[in-house]
Amino acid sequence: MSADHTAKTPWHHVTAEQVFRELRTTALGLTDREAEDRRTRYGRNELRESGKRSWISIFGKQFGSLLVIVLFVAAIISQLSGNTIDTYIILSVIFLNACIGFTQEWRAEKAVASLKTSLALWAKVLRNGKKETLLSRELVPGDIIFLEEGDQVPADARLIETRNVRTIEAALTGESLSTGKDTLPLPAETILPERKNMVYKGTFLASGYAVGVVTATGMNTAIGNIAGTLQSIRTSRTNFQKKTDILGKQMALLSVTSAVCLFVIMYFFRDTNLSDVFITAIAILVAAIPEGLPAVLSIVLAIGIRRMSKRKVIVREFTATETLGAVTTIITDKTGTLTQNSLTVQKIGIPGEEDIHVTGEGWFPAGNFVRNGHVLDVNRLPALQQFLQIAGWCNNAEVYHDTEKNTYKLMGDPTEGALLVLARKGGVFTGGTEKLDDTPFDSARKRRATLVEKNGKKQLFVIGAPEQILEKSTRALTNKGVIDMDTEHRQFISRKIEHWSDHAMRIVALAYRDEPGDLLKINKNTESLTFAGIAGMTDPPRPGAKSSVARCRQAGIRVIMATGDHINTALAIARTTGILETSPKGENTALTETQLSALDEREFEKAVLNINVFARLTPQMKLRIANTLQQKGELIAMTGDGVNDAPALKKADVGIAMGIMGTDVARDAAKIILADDNFSTIVNAIEEGRIVFNNARNTSFYLVTTNLAEIATLISALAIGMPLPLTATQILWLNLITDGTEDMALASEKGHGDLLREKPVNPKENILNKSILPFLFINAALMAVVTLLVFNHYLPEGLSKARTTAFAVMSFYQFYNVFNMRALKLSVFSIGMFSNKYINAALVFSIIVLLCLIEVPFLRKLFGFQQLSFYEFIFFGLISSSVLWIGELYKYLRYNKKLRLWKFSRH
Repeated sequence: MSADHTAKTPWHHVTAEQVFRELRTTALGLTDREAEDRRTRYGRNELRESGKRSWISIFGKQFGSLLVIVLFVAAIISQLSGNTIDTYIILSVIFLNACIGFTQEWRAEKAVASLKTSLALWAKVLRNGKKETLLSRELVPGDIIFLEEGDQVPADARLIETRNVRTIEAALTGESLSTGKDTLPLPAETILPERKNMVYKGTFLASGYAVGVVTATGMNTAIGNIAGTLQSIRTSRTNFQKKTDILGKQMALLSVTSAVCLFVIMYFFRDTNLSDVFITAIAILVAAIPEGLPAVLSIVLAIGIRRMSKRKVIVREFTATETLGAVTTIITDKTGTLTQNSLTVQKIGIPGEEDIHVTGEGWFPAGNFVRNGHVLDVNRLPALQQFLQIAGWCNNAEVYHDTEKNTYKLMGDPTEGALLVLARKGGVFTGGTEKLDDTPFDSARKRRATLVEKNGKKQLFVIGAPEQILEKSTRALTNKGVIDMDTEHRQFISRKIEHWSDHAMRIVALAYRDEPGDLLKINKNTESLTFAGIAGMTDPPRPGAKSSVARCRQAGIRVIMATGDHINTALAIARTTGILETSPKGENTALTETQLSALDEREFEKAVLNINVFARLTPQMKLRIANTLQQKGELIAMTGDGVNDAPALKKADVGIAMGIMGTDVARDAAKIILADDNFSTIVNAIEEGRIVFNNARNTSFYLVTTNLAEIATLISALAIGMPLPLTATQILWLNLITDGTEDMALASEKGHGDLLREKPVNPKENILNKSILPFLFINAALMAVVTLLVFNHYLPEGLSKARTTAFAVMSFYQFYNVFNMRALKLSVFSIGMFSNKYINAALVFSIIVLLCLIEVPFLRKLFGFQQLSFYEFIFFGLISSSVLWIGELYKYLRYNKKLRLWKFSRH
């Protein structure tokens, strides 16, 4: 018997006797020796953590950027030319960049690990003919396991004995309601969600008692198969990684082009020997490459991650921070993501009465009973009191207060939990009643019953499918007393049931019957009931879900619901949350997997591009939908919490898992985790992602402006016969220290304006694009021209003095230019010139450092500078402010809505 054999056998199709025979086990279970042999063959009952990354792999990944490779090349060239100090400085920058990225991703890995269950899962198993409790990882195929209400299923198993068993399989199938189970063989083609004689690893027993034979463990389970598919899904480079690769190519091209221009000028026009040409080329290469850019981009991402963590977002993939800002489509699960994963009774229908609306959501036992806008006094409505008594006592669920997390949690069946919370809201379920006997929900009879005694009077409480209860009822309870159930009342109740069902409510009926005083056990006869009413319940949307969907639409982001739940339920939640808007009559507003599978490729593509609600989906179909949208150029964020969401989470550009309700498999597949499971947090994260992109672009633009100005200054000086205005060491200092200090402060800039009113950042929009080139060239040209004029003016006083003045002017230009870069469209005065305290501090620090370089003898000698007078410093500071005023004028002319003199496209 091989692992492949157990995996391929349709266990739901065979009888219990065949299960024993195929798995070579008996009703007495396995012996310890047999179990050990099988554990050697099949391995432990554990899922491989494919998403877990070692610290070495995380650190090594930081060196994969094309920008970093360009810096490595620059370091090698510097070393070959004998500039050892420059080499060490560049290598230090590369290492700093790697450390920043590693620190953020390693912290995220530790945060994810802390979210995983810390307690080991135990299982009740029959070994050596005796019932034992073992760690679930010790289970093997052929073990006999016992399951009771509230237990988590430790492995896939074929049921051989059941007593009113219902399971919750939302984590695997997406179905929010409990599923009845039995032991009867099923057709071989029965799909997984409908295999009533099987239970699956990771699901829960909501009620009843079961005995099963383990058929699969570890990676061979249904959950394991999904986890295994994740390893075959190839993830592409993130959007941000692609953009930084393009930026690296742009910088490399600029460097090579500059070096070629310099070679042509010096060798052919100025007849300079090759050794001098080579030395000067090194200066150009250093000038052309923004050595501090990788580190600054990492800092931009790190700051974004820190801000997101304060808003309950854990970022596992460092570069996914920026990718969020470019997301165009969110594919979200329903259960537990848009909804609370907690059934809530919202309506009560008492015979002959108008509907009663119930306030409050989830398991929190507080709310009001409202009719026509008026809060009802339950104590004055005897029919409602009896209804709530039935809801509270005909029940085996338990709702308790988790004091540590200050939340209410359910143990048991969600439907029974919703009725228990309803009774507590009414305040009538306060004791004084004794439960004598109870029969859990019977899937064949479609009802459950409880025998109670109160004040010496015995009654049978019954809850079940409304059609069944209505058929068995001969009378009805109203607030005026008990009446006969005539045809008119039956039709009235039937129409109400149909109307509520159309609104995707789960409906149960409640009834009772007076019993003889000597009755101690429930008999199977449930005829002649008194109909007490119906309860309509839904899994309510999360608070803020509707407003978050509206914000997504405002931000140009499409929201798609992809769920394993019933189509009517999906449609109801889609309408409530605003995902589904009014559509022309006759148009499909939602499709199931069966309907999607019947479409040809062209029709499927059209459906995915136009329909926003998909129901009854398998993991494979979710993956296909995500693939189709990505092929059409959409940037996908996929949210979910169940194992069934994991493949699409990994394939998506940004996989977003739930931290509280999410499974380990889903969290390992995701790049981002929501610590509070709140859909609204996604929108906040997207807003932060847009801020990150803006800051990445602004900081890159700031550095590139300096590099372009330096290149223009050097090449222009050589072209007109001047010596080099700056040495390689001076340029490196400008790039790393002067620019680096300001740029790191610029990375902390907060968002300006309402970024969620703008369309998503185009996934193809580069960090440096055509729309910002005019601003770049204007600033760079101004810096180069003024620097050359000052250099030429002081050249008669000596080359050292002239280079000192050029260095000072270029430094002051960067001090002013950082204010330009805080917002590329808005005036710095409109956002507050000194509102960024980090830039203010960096500016003071940079001015002090500049003074030290020129005034401290040791440093002055090291860099080849000469002293400047106080008035010269003031003069250079004043003329360098021109870049700020020119920048303000440019923004006014280009982006002022009342003055469109220039027809640039807005970016």
